[in-house]
Amino acid sequence: MSERMKGRGTPMRVDARYLEYSREAADDGWERPEPERRVQTRVTAEHPRTIITRNRSPDIPFEASINPYRGCEHGCIYCYARPTHAYLDLSPGIDFESRLFAKPDAAALLRHELSRPGYRCTPIALGANTDPYQPIEREWRITRSIIEVLAACNHPLTIVTKSWLVERDLDLLAPMAERGLVKVYVSVTGMDRSLARVLEPRASPPERRIQTLARLHEAGVPAGVLFAPVIPFINDQFLEAVLEACADAGAESAGYVVLRLPLEINQLFRDWLETHYPLKARRVMHAIQDLRDGRDNDAAFFSRQRGTGAFAALLRARFEKAGRRLGFKSDDRMLDTTRFRAPVEGPRQRGLFDEPEDAGG
Repeated sequence: MSERMKGRGTPMRVDARYLEYSREAADDGWERPEPERRVQTRVTAEHPRTIITRNRSPDIPFEASINPYRGCEHGCIYCYARPTHAYLDLSPGIDFESRLFAKPDAAALLRHELSRPGYRCTPIALGANTDPYQPIEREWRITRSIIEVLAACNHPLTIVTKSWLVERDLDLLAPMAERGLVKVYVSVTGMDRSLARVLEPRASPPERRIQTLARLHEAGVPAGVLFAPVIPFINDQFLEAVLEACADAGAESAGYVVLRLPLEINQLFRDWLETHYPLKARRVMHAIQDLRDGRDNDAAFFSRQRGTGAFAALLRARFEKAGRRLGFKSDDRMLDTTRFRAPVEGPRQRGLFDEPEDAGG
């Protein structure tokens, strides 16, 4: 069980699995150093060659996505993106939420990729991996620069976030919504601030996210709520209350995903449980294993999102009953891809039969 660290999801530095050597602290009884109480966030500029990522998973509802940042300062202990920090030889634990990477060239790269002759327009998802409106976006403004490019060429997009900061970009999103080009999903995982403080320590509090849904609705931006992830005996009791509050705020649709524990997340989540909910830990893990056919995790398409077994069936029945009562629509709103016009890069090359430019008298 780890020491608690204020404002962070976990203090653990689990080793990146690709390292040749691993290190383990050992206490010989002579020195008892004080546990680290504060870790500063560090941001490094990253310069990739491309920015659009293509998805081939059949249970994910988008083909293309953009991640303005690697790592996420929100510090959600359950985040399925944590293992990607191992690709950088960094820990999926505390490094994931404190060693961040920003892509300042994202807008220029996007403009270049959209202008390619063979580009096929399909809605681009922002927030598929890490939150595009995490705290560092206030300074870096990369997400906004991406939306500016998409708005200028009438390219549709979807956004998933836990942050009120999406309201800053309503001046771009509202006109796009009028043209059928955008939908925003706000993730709300409960109604308890004390739970949110340790589960998602640097994300907006639950009631603030619900207020964000209301402001999106008032601005005419279609919005939905995601209750994700569902963690048995930790937040599942809030399902109906969250859906009702979000429906009152103007959410049109709703979805849910059960907790996944792939790779390093398993170790991190178990430690989190023992730290914050030691009396519930065994019961929670038994319920998770019931969802996963006796295992801690299920990587199979489709079942990984909803789970199997009695608990999964009960959860599905609760969600569907609440959805019918609250009047949620099926999430089949199609964004308009017919308006897309590719951006023009640099001076236009003259055609073979173009009139010559006037060179002057």
